Amino acid sequence: MSFLRTVLNDSVLIRPPGFYIIGFETFPSISVYFIFLAFVYVVTVLFNGLVIYTIVFNHCLHTPKFFAVLNLAVIDVILNTCTIPSMIKVFLIKDNFIPFNLCIVQMYVYYAFATLESYALAILSYDRLIAICFPLRQNSINTKQRMCCIVGVSWGFGLGVIIFSTSLMARLSFCGSVRVFSYFCDYAPVFRLACNDYTLQWWVSSLLTILFLVLPFTFILLSYVSILVTVFRMKNLDSRVKALATCVEHLILVAVFYFPLLIIFTIGFYLRLIDPDQRVLSLSLASCLPPCINPIVYSLKTKEIKIRMQAWFRKNNVDVDQSKSKPWRVFKRKGRMSP
Repeated sequence: MSFLRTVLNDSVLIRPPGFYIIGFETFPSISVYFIFLAFVYVVTVLFNGLVIYTIVFNHCLHTPKFFAVLNLAVIDVILNTCTIPSMIKVFLIKDNFIPFNLCIVQMYVYYAFATLESYALAILSYDRLIAICFPLRQNSINTKQRMCCIVGVSWGFGLGVIIFSTSLMARLSFCGSVRVFSYFCDYAPVFRLACNDYTLQWWVSSLLTILFLVLPFTFILLSYVSILVTVFRMKNLDSRVKALATCVEHLILVAVFYFPLLIIFTIGFYLRLIDPDQRVLSLSLASCLPPCINPIVYSLKTKEIKIRMQAWFRKNNVDVDQSKSKPWRVFKRKGRMSP
């Protein structure tokens, strides 16, 4: 091992063909969990796809608020597509090997869109902040152009930071184990397999935790402090209740996404007090469930989206009924015309 370290200091890198994902090998009855993940993925794609379709093809929903909702739905689909199919592949084909380059790509996509998910929730809290604290100036402050700019900056910053962090994996050599104890090519479990110094990667992972969890979560907390101050200044009780009611769904999303991840990263990554098996299971649930829950809790319960979906379903049902009844009407007419 000392010889390998000397060689590595001379900038000779050792890269394996790939890694083996072994996060679920020790779980009993793991097939039940994979069936559950398949259900989660179907729900994620179906309901988020429905939200995307409804917003894109209804011009009355082309507002700053629903552009932020559309942004969250797109991120949800990509985030779960990054991990769940690969986990199901391990269950169906019993193939847990992932090539090195594909591992880096999966690592990048997961952390990029987990970061964007966090930013998307912060953008939704910004929308609630403007709507409640500045109701008379909402249309002038929160314009479509400004919301597009905010979403674009979040994508550019998130994708750029993750490109830098994943590119640091090219500086590592893997001359020992290639067994990644996680449910995908996770950043920390991978760099800990390296046989050269990974101090830089450790500090970058700490910075990522701050950038994609702590800072957005802090912004959301400050936003809701401002919202609560504004709400309790309202003299009308009905106005208070209506204002707070518009925030309930968003608060549920924030709790479902941030609390499990903050607990897992704090206890598991820094304190290392959590059992590795429990960390893998908890982190996979914390990552896969929010994209499935988001459209059900938030988007589909929004009044404007619900009205548009009901109108769309009614229109489709009418079209189906007419298509079924037309041949019968033609047949009856022919029957009348026939001698």
